[in-house]
Amino acid sequence: MSANKVEAGFVQAQSDNLPKVDSFMVFDYLSNHSKFTSAEVRGWKLQRSARETYGDDAVGFVQVQRSGRVCTVKAKITPEHRIKKKAYSCTFTCDEKEETVLNVDCHDCAAQKGGCKHSVAFLMWLHRRSEEPSPTEKKMLLGQTKAGYHRY
Repeated sequence: MSANKVEAGFVQAQSDNLPKVDSFMVFDYLSNHSKFTSAEVRGWKLQRSARETYGDDAVGFVQVQRSGRVCTVKAKITPEHRIKKKAYSCTFTCDEKEETVLNVDCHDCAAQKGGCKHSVAFLMWLHRRSEEPSPTEKKMLLGQTKAGYHRY
């Protein structure tokens, strides 16, 4: 994946074309995938990698591809302590019909086989994007606020 260039068959990600990744999907994947069964990954490493402050700043260029039930999302993830170093390439795949995460991989990290923090940060970033209201919902909320309704 070259810097900020959409690959053939992919489109640039936007708020309205990302897959839904709910908390059940995240829990099921992290609980059952062999990459995330070690005590190290399940403890502080997972908590630290899931931080909003890391993931939202670290996730860069994102692109999406759908092929039948399977949605593939690719992103560039900035290394946490080496922001000038080349970004890591991560790939997420899910079955949108079954609402299951199939895999999350970091392709450039030495810790990739043990559930690296970049793949966790990317998974959690996708989950947070799923919780945000769509652009249409945001407009409705703003309209309701202006009309005197409370915004929740």
